Amino acid sequence: MLGAESQQGAAADAFTKAFLRNCLPQMKDEDIEEMMVHKAVVLEYKRPKKKGKTRKAKGLNAKERRQLKIFQLKPAHQKYVLFLPLHELWKQYIVDLCNGLKPGSNPQMIQQKLLKADFHGAVLTVVRSKCPSYVGLTGILVQQLKHVFKITTKEDKLKVIPKRNSVFSVELGDFVTHIYGSKFELRSSERSAKKFKVKGTIDL
Repeated sequence: MLGAESQQGAAADAFTKAFLRNCLPQMKDEDIEEMMVHKAVVLEYKRPKKKGKTRKAKGLNAKERRQLKIFQLKPAHQKYVLFLPLHELWKQYIVDLCNGLKPGSNPQMIQQKLLKADFHGAVLTVVRSKCPSYVGLTGILVQQLKHVFKITTKEDKLKVIPKRNSVFSVELGDFVTHIYGSKFELRSSERSAKKFKVKGTIDL
């Protein structure tokens, strides 16, 4: 590569000294000898890697999610019958969460568990609301956002109901409980860690 032929013995030594003298004209022969004895010669330079924070892939922001309509259910996906299997799974989930929902169960304890539960798949009925037109609406909860519940009715209509200023009844076998929508204006992870003051009762 450098156009140099292989040398041996004294010729190789002479070549090496001449090469170093040519590459390091500012150094004396004695200094070059000292450097060769006590220091390593770097033949290849490797650029050090830059230390810095790796950029994480950014998710979609709220505006982009709205534009893509990822939270909107198509009419073909709003049918009540499609969510009946989810409702059956939800009932089993609640029974397991409340340790069986036995007649002798403590209503206060059950309501505390329900305040921290996931209600996707539950059949909700609006029993009180500041807006009278919502009262009496019944359907399976298919989606919840921060401020609203979205339920699908037996008529296959998607209804959007504000959580605040609304009270919902939920039937759990022989139990009927009322949940206050304002208590659900939190993320599931936040609700699971929050201590609630119990309001309302569970009727047998």
